[in-house]
Amino acid sequence: MTDPLASGQPEPAQSDSPQPDRIQSGEASAPDRDPVLSFRNVSIAFDGPPVLDDITFSVAPGETRILLGPAGVGKSVLLKLCNGLLRPDRGSIRLFGEEIATMPEEKMFPLRVRTGMVFQESALFDSLTVRDNVAYQLIQERVPDDEIDSRVRPALSFVGLEETFSMYPSSLSGGMRRRVAIARALIRHPELLLYDSPTGGLDPVTSTTIIELIMKERDVHQTPSLLVTHRLQDAFMLCSHRFDSEKGQMVPLPKGQTDSKTTFMMLEEGHLIFDGSLHNLVHSENPFVREFLE
Repeated sequence: MTDPLASGQPEPAQSDSPQPDRIQSGEASAPDRDPVLSFRNVSIAFDGPPVLDDITFSVAPGETRILLGPAGVGKSVLLKLCNGLLRPDRGSIRLFGEEIATMPEEKMFPLRVRTGMVFQESALFDSLTVRDNVAYQLIQERVPDDEIDSRVRPALSFVGLEETFSMYPSSLSGGMRRRVAIARALIRHPELLLYDSPTGGLDPVTSTTIIELIMKERDVHQTPSLLVTHRLQDAFMLCSHRFDSEKGQMVPLPKGQTDSKTTFMMLEEGHLIFDGSLHNLVHSENPFVREFLE
């Protein structure tokens, strides 16, 4: 992968005290505020070696964490642990200040509805209209139809798909389906967003559209998020651009600047081997990190 410093993207700001490849505390970015999400020494296995082993990190209010790594290193498993879709074998997971690693399933719902999740390949229901896909959880809760419509339309407007309200997923392009999935994740104005490979399988132009939407949510609503990806170009774009609300589009940050609340983690064989800034990522001496970047 081409070094972003040599590809026309802004040079990351230098750090006076470079972070090590692995930060055990995971809270350096916002020590004065409680994390929205925190993992402490989390491990999980499925009838074999650990898929994740002794994972520790956190997501602070307003922070975007980008989890990098090739296929099969446990990225999606980690994401499903964040809102209790999977439970760890050991360790602590705190979501909005509450321990969920051992929380009974019936107590998880109030916490899950405070999160929004964009699944791989969108995970839309083909038999439902866009309106009903976006409003799926609201329908399950028997929210009145007029209230549903008044909430779905702004969500679709946010992702630029107002005209798809009555359409079915089969009539949409892959990029449009992914944007509907983002609208569904945003319908409740979540306090944490989880993105599982949101640009996977999309062409570069469509991927840029999706990253711009993620950036828009980050910069307009300051929603903390954890984004799983193996696409370095997407990760670097999120870090080196901001969403300009007046222009209605993303713009590059000035040379020498990166988004200070967008940081990186990397998994290798179930271990968290990097946790830090873009500057420290591209200057890491870890062989696996360097090979991934190249």
